[in-house]
Amino acid sequence: MGKIAFMFPGQGSQTVGMGKQLADGNKHIQSLFDSADQRLGYSLSNLIFNGPQSELTLTTNAQPALLTTSIAILDAFKHAGIQPDYVAGHSLGEYTALVAAGAISFEDGVYAVRKRGEFMEAAVPNGEGTMAAVLGMGRDELRAVTEKITNDGHSVQLANLNCPGQIVISGTKKGVELAGAEAKAAGAKRVLPLEVSGPFHSQLMKPAAERLSEVLEEINLQDAKVPVIANVTADEMTNAAEIKTRLIEQLYSPVLWEDTVKRMLELGVDTFIEIGPGKVLSGLVKKIDRSAKIYAISDEQSIQAAVEGLKEGSL
Repeated sequence: MGKIAFMFPGQGSQTVGMGKQLADGNKHIQSLFDSADQRLGYSLSNLIFNGPQSELTLTTNAQPALLTTSIAILDAFKHAGIQPDYVAGHSLGEYTALVAAGAISFEDGVYAVRKRGEFMEAAVPNGEGTMAAVLGMGRDELRAVTEKITNDGHSVQLANLNCPGQIVISGTKKGVELAGAEAKAAGAKRVLPLEVSGPFHSQLMKPAAERLSEVLEEINLQDAKVPVIANVTADEMTNAAEIKTRLIEQLYSPVLWEDTVKRMLELGVDTFIEIGPGKVLSGLVKKIDRSAKIYAISDEQSIQAAVEGLKEGSL
C-alpha cells in the first residue's frame, strides 16, 4: 500500500466564503473560526465568510484566513479516519502543515502567521519589491541570471521552484525586471509579473525573519508527530529546534516545492491530498508526476469523494 501526504496551500488561494459551508453545518468547526477571532482580537471569520475580497487578500489577513480554513477542512476530513504519512505546505502552508502535525497549536499558528504577514509587509516599502514567474527555463540557468543581476547591484533571487519549467523570482522591482528581460533573451518562454505586495522569499525579507524569530520564541513549538517536508531543504523534519530554524530561513529562502514532491515520491507517497481552498498544489503535483493519485479537498462534496475514493483503494 502506498503512502499518503497531506498538502496545504499558500497565499493566493484565498476566496471569500471559503469554509463557510463546513462551519454552518458543524458547531465544532464554527468554534475553530471563533477561536481564531479570539486569538487575533478581530473578526477574521466575518472577513473570510463575507469579504470584501480586497481586504481578505491583504497579506496580514490572507495568511491567518488560509491557515484557519485549511485546518477547518482538515478537521472535517480527519473524522473519516484518514491519517497522513507525511505533510507539507507551500510557504504559508508550511505553518498549516505544522499545526496538522501537532508541532504548533492552532491558536499559536494563527497568531504566528498574522505576525509573519505584518513583518513581510513591513520589510520592504510598498512598491519597491516584486515577483515574477519565469516559464520554460531551468533552475541553474535562471540562477546564473539572478546572480549576475544581483552582483550588478539589483537584488533578485529564485523564490519558488514550483515544478519543471515554472520558477518564481523575487527581489527589487528593477532586479526582477532586469532578470526577467535577461531570462527571455536567454530562452525563457514567458515572464509573468505577479500581483504581490512584496518580494517574498528573497534576501530582502531578512528583516522580517529577525522579527519572526522573536515571535517563534513566544510560542510553544513541539516535535512534530508526523514528518513535515521542509520548504527550505525538501527533507523531513520533526525536531522542534530544527522546525524553528527552518521557519526563520523560509522567509528569505526559495520554496523547493518540486523537490518536496519528489522527496515524498521517493519516500513511497503515491496519494497527495490538497487540503484547503483551490487546486494550485494539485496542479503542480500533476506536472511533477502524472501517475500520482491527487485529491483537492475544499468542501463537503470533495471530502466525501476523497474518502470514498480512498476506501475503494482499500485504505
